[in-house]
Amino acid sequence: MTPREKVERALQGGHSDTVPFTMYECMIPQCAAERQMRNRGLCIVKRDVPVFKTHRPNVKVSRHVYWEKDLEMTRTVYETSQGTLTTLSQAAGFTSWHHERMFKTPDDYRALLFLIQDEVYEPCYADFARAQEDFGPDAIFRAGFGLEPLQSFISGMMMDMHTFCIEWMDRRDEILKLYAAIVENRRTIYPIVAQSPVLHANYGGNVVPEVIGLETFERYYFPHYNEAAEVMHQHGKLIGCHFDANCRLLSTAIAETDLDYIEAFTPAPDTDMTLGEGREAWPDKVLWLNFPSSVHLNTDAEVEQTTVDLLNQVETIDGIIIGITEDIPPGRWQDSCRAIIDGLERHAKERPDLYQ
Repeated sequence: MTPREKVERALQGGHSDTVPFTMYECMIPQCAAERQMRNRGLCIVKRDVPVFKTHRPNVKVSRHVYWEKDLEMTRTVYETSQGTLTTLSQAAGFTSWHHERMFKTPDDYRALLFLIQDEVYEPCYADFARAQEDFGPDAIFRAGFGLEPLQSFISGMMMDMHTFCIEWMDRRDEILKLYAAIVENRRTIYPIVAQSPVLHANYGGNVVPEVIGLETFERYYFPHYNEAAEVMHQHGKLIGCHFDANCRLLSTAIAETDLDYIEAFTPAPDTDMTLGEGREAWPDKVLWLNFPSSVHLNTDAEVEQTTVDLLNQVETIDGIIIGITEDIPPGRWQDSCRAIIDGLERHAKERPDLYQ
């Protein structure tokens, strides 16, 4: 089986000769070590080719890139008929640091609403299909719906978490007006993704239970997972969410969603749930793990043993995928990833009964 076929089988609740191992496209450079790992089954998760494009026909967007010493900074300006919004970000490897978000004062709510309501979406299926065919069987391509409507205020470009918390308390009605507009946008996106060539798509994530809380999660997150899942399942597609934080508080609510997989689930020692507890909480969902980031700091032998110990926490390896979704300390990615593959292969040899 190809690396992609192994991941696809696990996503559909099955297993192959080893537990699949995946890594985001932005976290592994093309090099000899990467080629060797792909030959041993590593599957690249390609998230950089969308199945739809977003246009804002009535918003003028301009960007100015400049340098502050050795830091690359980007000032983005959004000009709307209801006001001008700006952001400031700093390039940081595969991600960005956001120094300024769109929201500065309550006067910005009008411009934000205009910006959201001006969005239109265009399928780009041919581009996606061509990119997937060109790359070949060593990668699985993933689509996305964007962030959950309420999470858009926290993880998106509108506000930082601190500002959201204040506005949620002081001007919740204004937040909910924007939220309702985003909900309608997402409902337009659901069928576009579902009818695309992709097998699976993520809906948001990075939910912090300590900030959101259970009640808000059940009211403002839960319904949207199920609404999107209904559309996806009508077309035989899978849907998941990037739950990489502490999940214990939300675990029962997550279990009751129609999500097919829990992506980036990070087990202890980095969060408050072990893999065994995750499987017990979500017996009918695929668990697509993020290998605990702190363990990369250990020796190769310890990384390999942790991989084996993780898999020994579950009674079946059906629907289990090991992934890398977070930073690996510089200088460690090659050795640590090879050790994880060693652990996956060793587990298959030590527990052949699970792989029959």
